[in-house]
Amino acid sequence: MRLLNHLLPVVPLLQTASSSGPVAIIARPSPANETRVVLGDTFTGDAYIDASHADNETWIGNVLFTPSARTHWHTHEKGQLLRVIAGSGWVCDKGASPRHLRVGDTAWCPRGVTHWHGVEEGSFLVHEAIAYGATEWLGAVGNEEYGQAGCVDC
Repeated sequence: MRLLNHLLPVVPLLQTASSSGPVAIIARPSPANETRVVLGDTFTGDAYIDASHADNETWIGNVLFTPSARTHWHTHEKGQLLRVIAGSGWVCDKGASPRHLRVGDTAWCPRGVTHWHGVEEGSFLVHEAIAYGATEWLGAVGNEEYGQAGCVDC
């Protein structure tokens, strides 16, 4: 049922698409959106971003976290969707225990909720992120906080 809910917005596109003809590339990132290394004002550790779309309302991209990398604490004006493509990691709301992320998981970070996400120790993590509205970046997640990430729901 959850999968169906994610696919429902796409159904009108599928219904209007031609059943014959060549494959159509519907989006391609501009050269300005090539892979870039994330700077230390928003992440701790090495992370790489491939942004495929960015405007005032929505940001879409893939993020590769290397071992020990994680975002700083942050919020999203209208929420954020994370879909894990490879590896394993964590997502954690302020004041809560970290939640384990694994390949195939989809996580919703509600608007205004302070959180971080990053790689599980000894792994890599690749997730697609779709952020809605502005992102407010807060302080770094300390090594002690990050080191306390334990498997709550493995």
